[in-house]
Amino acid sequence: MSDIVLYTILTVTAVGVTAATILYFAAQKFKVYEDPRIDQVEEALPAANCGGCGYPGCRNFAEVCVNTDDLDSLFCPVGGNETMASVASILGKAVTEQAPKVAVIRCNGQPQFRARTTEYNGAINCTIEHMNGAGDTACQYGCLGGGECVDACNFDAIHMNAETLLPEVIDDLCTACGACVEACPRDIIELRTKAKKDRKIFVSCVSQDKGITTKKACDVGCISCSKCFKVCPYDAITMGNNIAFIDADKCRLCRKCVVVCPTSSILEIGFPPRRVKEEKVVAKEKPDNVDNKEKNA
Repeated sequence: MSDIVLYTILTVTAVGVTAATILYFAAQKFKVYEDPRIDQVEEALPAANCGGCGYPGCRNFAEVCVNTDDLDSLFCPVGGNETMASVASILGKAVTEQAPKVAVIRCNGQPQFRARTTEYNGAINCTIEHMNGAGDTACQYGCLGGGECVDACNFDAIHMNAETLLPEVIDDLCTACGACVEACPRDIIELRTKAKKDRKIFVSCVSQDKGITTKKACDVGCISCSKCFKVCPYDAITMGNNIAFIDADKCRLCRKCVVVCPTSSILEIGFPPRRVKEEKVVAKEKPDNVDNKEKNA
């Protein structure tokens, strides 16, 4: 009996040693070398894992940064230029600063502008409501007010306004991660380049209906009249799909388009109030002969 036990122990030991040897050589053969700089870059990132960089998480983004020769096509919106400068320093690579961006809501369909025509009794979810129809107004492009963008934001940068029933972006908290853009089923949220003093001019409408249809659904909708396009001196405005679009990179914030828009669908945000021009009344002097005639009379 002792010989059988000893034989069993030796057999199991031999199998174990053999398996361990095979596993060791297999591990050495298929071992994947990981650059230690990946950990350094990941540590420099904000660890938001928001996907705003275009990659699943900060770890994956760090790997891409280490394995690429040019960082100009890569950007961490949460960390911004300061973080990218740290990454470039770690890797000994050059990086070009990028203009910061901020999310804007391209819909101004407040209740006083966009009347409720139906009653929606389904789930309070923008995607579900969008799939079921046009919502509770006649506009099939405007904000549904379900707050899906608010839920998607990890930085508390978007809130629903109880009066306008529209989302509002807090510029100071917005990291331009793009989560709200992806969450909106109607594509009314856009990331635009930030201007000085957070000033913005944009067409707050995405309706692709013809002007008469848009006007019936919303008083401040773009009717594609092209007046803004014609008056812009910087070629910053384009027309397409019955809607005007202002390129933030070309716009010089002259506000000429705002003045000519007949439906006030172009919003100007962050500007001081416009100065009201006072009309100067100049009294006309009477000719000398008129005064003499009055005296003689």
